[in-house]
Amino acid sequence: MNENDNHNQNQTPKKSVEMLNKLRAGVLGANDGIVSTSAVIMGVAGATNSTPAIFTAGLAALVAGALSMAVGEYVSVSSQSDAEKAYIEKERQELEDDPEGELHELAEEYMKQGISKDTAHKVAKELTERDALKAHLRVHFNLDQEDVINPMHAAVASLLSFTVGGLIPFLAIMLTPADIRIWATVAAVMVALFATGYLSASVGGASKTRAISRVMVGGLLAMIITYYVGVLFGGGIA
Repeated sequence: MNENDNHNQNQTPKKSVEMLNKLRAGVLGANDGIVSTSAVIMGVAGATNSTPAIFTAGLAALVAGALSMAVGEYVSVSSQSDAEKAYIEKERQELEDDPEGELHELAEEYMKQGISKDTAHKVAKELTERDALKAHLRVHFNLDQEDVINPMHAAVASLLSFTVGGLIPFLAIMLTPADIRIWATVAAVMVALFATGYLSASVGGASKTRAISRVMVGGLLAMIITYYVGVLFGGGIA
C-alpha cells in the first residue's frame, strides 16, 4: 500500500463524519423551520379565518425565522472561526520563534499520553518534519487548519434548511381548502416531523422511536398550544 492509499484511507472517515455532521445540522434546521412556522400559522388560524392574515403571518414567520437562524449561525461560527484562526496564528508564530522548544513541547505532550521519552521524541520529530503546524494544532487544540468553518457557508445552510422546513406547513395551510386546512397542516407537519426525527436518529445512531416521538409530540403540542392561544386571545381579529 503506497502513501497515497494511506492518505485516502485517513481522509475518508474524516470526510464521512463531516458530511454526517452537516446532514444532521440540516435536518435540525429543517425541524426548527417546521415547528416554529407551523406554530405561528396555527396561532393565527386559531384567531382568524382570514386567508390574507394567515398568509402574511406565515410568510413573516418563515422569512424572520430563516434570517434569524442565518444571522445566529453566522455570529456563532464567526466567533468560533476567529478563535481557531487565532490559535493557528499563535502556533505558527511560536514555531517560527522557537522551533526547538516547540519540538520538545510536542514530545512532552506525547509523553503525557503514556508514550516513552525516546518514542515520543521520535514521533515528535517525524511529525515536525512532515507538518509541524498541523501536529501542534492537533495535539494542543484538536484542530486542523483545513477544518476552519466558513461562517457564510454555515449561515446560508441554516437559512436554506429552515426555509425548506418552514415551507411545509406554510404551503399546506395555503394550498388546501379553508374547511380542512387546519387538519391538512397538522397532517403535513406530522409527516415532516416523522421524517426529520427518523433522519436525525439515523445520522446520530440514536433510537429512532425516541427521536421520532420527541419531535412529533413536541411539534403537536406547539401547534395545539398556539392554536388555542389564538382562539382565546384573537377574538377581536376580523
